[in-house]
Amino acid sequence: MNSIVEVKNLERTFGDHKALDDLTFTVQSGEVFGLLGPNGAGKTTTVRVLNGILPPSAGNVRVFDLDPATHGESVRRKTGVLTETPALYERLSARENLEFFGTLHELPASELNTRVDAMLEFFELTSRAKDKVETYSKGMKQRLALARALIHKPPLLFLDEPTSGLDPEAAQQVDDLIMNLGRTDEQTVILATHNLLEAQRLCDRVAIMNKGKILALGTLQELSKKLWPVTWVDILFHVKPSETLAAKIKMQPGVIQAAFDRIQDSLSVQVENNDVIPAMVRYLVEQGESILKVNPRDYTLEDIYFALQAGDA
Repeated sequence: MNSIVEVKNLERTFGDHKALDDLTFTVQSGEVFGLLGPNGAGKTTTVRVLNGILPPSAGNVRVFDLDPATHGESVRRKTGVLTETPALYERLSARENLEFFGTLHELPASELNTRVDAMLEFFELTSRAKDKVETYSKGMKQRLALARALIHKPPLLFLDEPTSGLDPEAAQQVDDLIMNLGRTDEQTVILATHNLLEAQRLCDRVAIMNKGKILALGTLQELSKKLWPVTWVDILFHVKPSETLAAKIKMQPGVIQAAFDRIQDSLSVQVENNDVIPAMVRYLVEQGESILKVNPRDYTLEDIYFALQAGDA
């Protein structure tokens, strides 16, 4: 895949405060890329630099092989931006908003009405298209803001906390739309958020940030492997095994440690890697044990995030 965004040793300072500190990452075409971190981590500043709104203090940034600091207008023609607060004209209708922003993006008059109709239908706003935006719920405004960001079919979309303040149903709708963009429409999405469940569901890769630095970068699997190179396996038995089984299994190749849970009648085993698991299960069967379930532990993005933020990794 081609790199849409290339960032190398990026820094951005405000007086004595270093908001971005030596950021290096790339974003591939068609990828949903997450910038994760608490408030003040540098996510929004990164989005502004990539759009040419703020110049970098040091480092190199290329978006569509252009320097946003000197070619910001050309970059912004190819991007759409959705901020935490929808940038809409409240006293205009949804249709008037989309027509206005479509005109700003120089959509030909022959295409504008068709494109506006398509956006209203896609975001389920057709029945309210003539109503003033000030009468909309927050979820409807957020959907309209996303339609505004997409009106000119940008190949790169920046979403800054797109579901902040939304009720669960509206947040789910926005998430589904983002997933559809990244998975089926082949648009590249950069998602800045502190919503970890949202990021795990939507993102192909994530950069976890704090105080302007990237603490870790990669897929969920890559980050899990980096933080916890060994694997825990929980084994549940149909018939309670002997409590000496833990000592026996620890003698097997690739097994680091094992502990018996008397309450659950289960065995927790730490192995060097997943390749050890089949041999370990085969050994237990040969010992006459009746196995009900073998469950390698999966780490969530939340596990990874808090381990990194706490400095445990």
